[in-house]
Amino acid sequence: MNNIGPWARKASTQVKGLLWSRNSQRVKVLLLGRNLSDGLVAKLIIYLLLSIVAYLYLQPLLYMISTMLKNISDLLDPTVKWIPRQVTWENLTKAFEGLQYPEALRNTALIAFSCSIVQVLVCSMTGYALARLAVPFKGLITALVLLTFLIPPQVIIIPLYVIFSKLGLLNTIFVFLVPAIFGQGLKGALFILIFRQFFRAQPISLEEAAKLDGASSFRLFFRIMLPLAQSACLVVFLFSFIWYWNMYYEPSMFLAKGFTPLSIRLDNLEEVLNPSLLGNTHFINNPVTEGTKMAAAFLIIFPPMVIFMFLQRWFVTGIERTGIVE
Repeated sequence: MNNIGPWARKASTQVKGLLWSRNSQRVKVLLLGRNLSDGLVAKLIIYLLLSIVAYLYLQPLLYMISTMLKNISDLLDPTVKWIPRQVTWENLTKAFEGLQYPEALRNTALIAFSCSIVQVLVCSMTGYALARLAVPFKGLITALVLLTFLIPPQVIIIPLYVIFSKLGLLNTIFVFLVPAIFGQGLKGALFILIFRQFFRAQPISLEEAAKLDGASSFRLFFRIMLPLAQSACLVVFLFSFIWYWNMYYEPSMFLAKGFTPLSIRLDNLEEVLNPSLLGNTHFINNPVTEGTKMAAAFLIIFPPMVIFMFLQRWFVTGIERTGIVE
């Protein structure tokens, strides 16, 4: 009995040490993880960094919403920063009327949708030709396409204005639709390169099998290759749509009156709200109308935000498949 006591104490100590070792190992795995990104500490760091990045991206939007909900007294009060004392919807009403929102929205949507659809069709055909067909001087054509992407639009704006003026296309949608038809729409060269990269990654056996069945180049493209490029088409459509929706420089040159999109209406909003300030640049940052201008900006970005929210999953998948992230 006397010998059992020390042995039992030694065994108990070993068991406790083993349990302590196992518990410490579990805590270590829980905190640090088996891999670098599995542990609780790594996840907390990642969530912290993502929260900071999200705040940097959302801060302008939050400021915009906060400002458009303030009345004049809150806008002039420096102590009111984010949360207004009294929420008002008057700024949205003024912005809706000042922008002539239904008409401007219709003009902007017409430009963005029509030109984006045309660019998807034309750029996909051009990218497929440069990737698969035996086009003479293919390397030179690809270099010229890339060159058109590198040239700033300000360099060619005067010749384009003269050409459109002689053709009678100014203040119409055709100033954007005609270049898109010829593959030279807004950022058209980038879209051609995206489709070229996508079609080059497809197996040649698909085309060989279709050609053995007697399919022509057009039938091969529209029946086989274009359906396979749905992800690339979605990426190009969304990029083109957003860029046409937000463009300002080209409409300010070609659409000076009549058929004007939301970007031009926003630029002229201050003069619409205060006709007496016409031509007076001293009141560009007028705090009295800042809430209305923020409301107008929110009305402009709201439709693309809704579209992207519904198409986000397919958009990210399309970027991965087209090789843009490489």
